Order: sequence, then structure tokens, then C-alpha cells
Amino acid sequence: MRYHAPATLEDATQLLGSDLGDCRILAGGTDLLVRMRSGFAEPDNILDIKRIDGMRDITAEDGGWRLGAAVSGAEMGEHAGLTADWPGVVEAAGLIGSTQIQGRCTVVGNLCNASPAADSVPALVAARATARIAGPNGTRDIPVEDVPTGPGKTSLAKDEFVASVFLPARPDTSGDAYLRFIPRTEMDIAVVGCGLSLTLDGDGTCTDARVALGAVGPKVIIVEDAAKALMGTKVDEAALDALAAACSAAATPIADKRGTVEFRTHVSGVLAKRAAKIAASRAGA
Repeated sequence: MRYHAPATLEDATQLLGSDLGDCRILAGGTDLLVRMRSGFAEPDNILDIKRIDGMRDITAEDGGWRLGAAVSGAEMGEHAGLTADWPGVVEAAGLIGSTQIQGRCTVVGNLCNASPAADSVPALVAARATARIAGPNGTRDIPVEDVPTGPGKTSLAKDEFVASVFLPARPDTSGDAYLRFIPRTEMDIAVVGCGLSLTLDGDGTCTDARVALGAVGPKVIIVEDAAKALMGTKVDEAALDALAAACSAAATPIADKRGTVEFRTHVSGVLAKRAAKIAASRAGA
């Protein structure tokens, strides 16, 4: 196995485009190293992207925030501006693993791991975040929901990797939230997760909303009917009930030892309702 640590995006993509066999990207390494030690991954090459400029930076951009691919969950939680603007995304990132893992794990790794139960992904999708993909022809931006295509699979070509994630600007009267259900109090995989972002006008009427469910389908589910249930309302009980019903109707979970189909379907609506209340409160309702 060979280790590579390029200093530029161009060098990284050039290496990926060469004949490296099974080459894995290393940023935080909290998934890759576990897989290697457990024998589930035996790469020929490892490409460490942490030395590339911007990979470890949180940068203000066009009123939003750009997160380099190697920014850790802990660094996100310690950034006052990011936390003020996107508290739900930061909270979701803060649920990845233990305190020790937080020092290394990244939302980009969480995204590219393509687990249906990834905590940060529903929050990123609800935020309309975009992923910047680096490849042999330069960079391109795509919605984060287009990166995972199913459990453990992504849309990335062999010579591409996610260089950063961008959280866009939004009006001050906006709020977001992420909630999950797990059997334990911490360090567990979501049985159901829900990310929600909304914007209110001066009268407290919801003018924009986006709802995303995790762990109840092969990838994150964007629930358009749930967003419609909130828009044009003051996020009152009737709207929240309609939101919950839409989320339960959209969920397509499997049954396993952590939860039945019926339980996960019901909890999808419950979490969405609670997340909407938090997001509305953060928006100033």
C-alpha cells in the first residue's frame, strides 16, 4: 500500500486519474481506518487530501459558508458564525461518533460513506447544501443529495472526490434543526433522522421550507409534501399535523432489530413535527 499527500487539487486529481488500482481518499479517516483494520478494505493506495489548501478551512462565501472536506465536526461546533447561521447542520455533525471521533470526522466523509443513516446528510439536504466535486476537468457543484446513490454507493467517478460543501445564505428569519431517534442516549446509528429548514416572513408565515428524512429509505428522502404543508402557514398545529402525516407517508423503512416498519414510519412524523417547532423558534416565531 502506498501513501500520497498531494498539495493541490490538480495533483490529487492527476493521481486519481493514474493507474492506482483501489485508491481511497483520506480526510478524517474515521470510516476508512476502521474498515482497513477490520479487513473490509485493503486499498492499494491512500490519497490524503488534508494538505491541500482550503481542505481544513471554514470560509465565508457569498453570505454562506464553505466547509473544506477535512473540516472536523469539532471544528464546526467551535465556529461561532457557522453555528449561528446553521445550528441544525452543526448539531447533526456533532452527533457523529464520540468526542474523540469528533476531532477527526467530517461531514464530507459522512456524505461519501453513503450510509442511509448518516446524521449530517439530512441536515445538509434540508439546508440545500451543494458539494464541490474535484476531477480531471476541474470542479463542478452538485446538490449534496446527488452524491449518495444508495447504501455505500456514490455518483462520484473513480477520479473524482468531494473537495468542499457549501451552505448557502438565507434570510435572517430562518431556522433549521436536526433530530434523530436512537435506542441509546448517544453513539448510536439513527433509526430515523429528520433535517428541516424553514424561513418565515415578518408576520411569522412560512415562506420556504425543506424537509429531509434519513434512515427510512436507501438514501435521504426529500419530502416535498411536508414542505408544502408548512408553506403559507404560521407553523401551527394543523400545519404540523399535515407535515407529520406527509413524512410518515413518504417514509419507506426496512424492519430490523432496531425498529419495525410501523415504528419507523410513525417516528418519521413525530421527529419532523418536533424539528419544525425548533426551526420555527430559531427563525423567530
